[in-house]
Amino acid sequence: MRMDVDTTRKKGGHEAILSAFGRGEADILLGTQMIAKGLDFPNITLVGVINADTSLGLPDFRSSERTFQLLTQVSGRAGRAELSGEVIVQSFNPDHYAILFAQQHNYEGFYRTEMSLRHKAGYPPYFYTALITVSNPDEKKAQKKIYEIHEILQKKLEPDTIMLGPSKRSIARVNNRYYFQILVKYKQETKLHPALKQILDESQKENARGLYISIDSEPVNFF
Repeated sequence: MRMDVDTTRKKGGHEAILSAFGRGEADILLGTQMIAKGLDFPNITLVGVINADTSLGLPDFRSSERTFQLLTQVSGRAGRAELSGEVIVQSFNPDHYAILFAQQHNYEGFYRTEMSLRHKAGYPPYFYTALITVSNPDEKKAQKKIYEIHEILQKKLEPDTIMLGPSKRSIARVNNRYYFQILVKYKQETKLHPALKQILDESQKENARGLYISIDSEPVNFF
């Protein structure tokens, strides 16, 4: 039985698949990450995760956290009743701390390691972040604008404020629009919000020409 975006597209599709599986109409449930959360079937004794470390390659400081969370969630699907359970994880990077700590169910160990790395790299909760994104159907226009914004911020912000970029977004082209971004990391930066407001105010006229600027404070995703 298959469970993913395509098979659950219709209204009630999600519940229908889970109900059928719960009634024993299939012995195997194959799906995406959506099957990892909140499922409770007492007869499940084996869970397999393919390419468990795929998300570790994403350009996002939360990638390790999300991998650890997924593996601990999915491992809880097996052996939930009287039957014992087994979890098999496929990984090209089995020595990564997120996978090792998930294997050990070591929440505290993961937390301490993750917080230490974030502190050294300057990421939340030790730094605040703001993501500035520019998009346009013309790649050169989008690139030109993001460099203009970078120059403005360099002049206005404090020297200890960190800017990563300008760079292409990891998914650089969507719906015939090209995306560039700057990630700002800071602890205390009183000049940032006025500078961003100025950038947004000045961009209103450019919206009509298809040049869009977005600012995401504490972004959930970086790609």
